[in-house]
Amino acid sequence: MHIGYVRVSSLDQNPDRQLEELRAKGVEKIFIDKMSGKDTERPELQKLLTFIREGD
Repeated sequence: MHIGYVRVSSLDQNPDRQLEELRAKGVEKIFIDKMSGKDTERPELQKLLTFIREGD
């Protein structure tokens, strides 16, 4: 399975371009974080790290 991660550093930014690029490359599961660049917590990144397995 191909897995991707998208992060934008402000709520005003749009992740669509990154999402389009990942989907065009066949990525099946995408985790998205939209938050301030000052915020060091990345809940979707943590979910991704829990989700992935060797070979993904």
